[in-house]
Amino acid sequence: MKRLAYFVSHPIQYQAPLLKLIADDQDIDLTVFFFSDFSLKAYHDKGFGKTIKWDIPLTEGYKHHFLKYWGSPRRENWLKQPVATDIYDQLKEGQFDAIWVHGWHWLCSIQAIIAAKRLGIPVMIRTEANGLTEPLNFLKVFTKRTFLSWLFNNVDAFLCVGALNKQFFQKYEIDNKRLFSVPYAVDNSFFQKKSALAQPHREALRKSLGLVPNRKIILYAAKLIDIKRPQDLLAAYQLLSVDGTQEPEPYLLFVGDGVLREHLESIVLTTGWQSIKFLGFRNQSEMPAIYDLCDVFVLPSRFEPWGLGINEVMNAGKAVVVSNQVGCASDLIKDKTNGIIFPVADTRALADAMDWAIANSKLAGDSSLKIINEWGFNQDIKGIKNALISLKKVIKT
Repeated sequence: MKRLAYFVSHPIQYQAPLLKLIADDQDIDLTVFFFSDFSLKAYHDKGFGKTIKWDIPLTEGYKHHFLKYWGSPRRENWLKQPVATDIYDQLKEGQFDAIWVHGWHWLCSIQAIIAAKRLGIPVMIRTEANGLTEPLNFLKVFTKRTFLSWLFNNVDAFLCVGALNKQFFQKYEIDNKRLFSVPYAVDNSFFQKKSALAQPHREALRKSLGLVPNRKIILYAAKLIDIKRPQDLLAAYQLLSVDGTQEPEPYLLFVGDGVLREHLESIVLTTGWQSIKFLGFRNQSEMPAIYDLCDVFVLPSRFEPWGLGINEVMNAGKAVVVSNQVGCASDLIKDKTNGIIFPVADTRALADAMDWAIANSKLAGDSSLKIINEWGFNQDIKGIKNALISLKKVIKT
């Protein structure tokens, strides 16, 4: 059994079930080290513009420890974030065979890597980096490449969340022998079971939201902020009108909150249409029923490191439409099979993509379910084990 230490910023709703599954595996003795516990309490989310509290357990079923630190528990910027005081002692006492670090944007992550190298413990890293956005300023480019070159020289195995992530590492000339597939996944079993349980209550939910039966539904579920481009979706939806004044046949549901909500609602008021609904923020346990309700899910982001909402809705067997700046697109979207990838900010192309998805929602949804069944936590654990095996020459005996 390999003793594995995982370092991550805070308890994350998407990761909690994976960590429990790893902890249950007989080949891995997992301990999770968190830099902060802020997500366990109600906290103000700037993107949603409101206070939220997750309604699912985030730390149950696996060993974990909250690191001692100086400074703020939130990463506001490089100058204002926690500095851990007990990483080295925790690693030395734990006699770990390897550490796994999530990303490099926290000082604590860098501390963990430096401490591990001092103790001769192999380092694995996993990140959402995908190369879709790169700095244009020469100094920023030089600084980033210098930092990452140093960082990657201190990493023994790279856990790739998808194709773009793998290509990102390859651009830094990381040998393929050090790259391991650990897909960015959600708890497929949870979302499929919850979606199935929601089906008998679908019409009741539809009625409670004021939606008439047998009318298709397009769903957006994300923060209502500029980078997510909900305004592009609204503009494209208006193009679905047969004459520019008559409301389109499918409904459009916006789930989420954010600074753009008031602006979007004001636009909708000018149309006089009743087919567009704003449902506000919905917690994690509520989302499977919302996914079950829709026919097409749209994520039009200008930049999205991955887009785990796509994973979630695919478990409900739904058609998906995403921009070409969504990180998961090349892995999860098979063009005109389970959805369409459109050029970001091209509202005409987005409207056409939604037209196709509405017309082919059943077959596309079935394809989504088949695709996502091969992209889950079982593949993650397999990839982590493969990475640990590759480290046998580095791991102390």
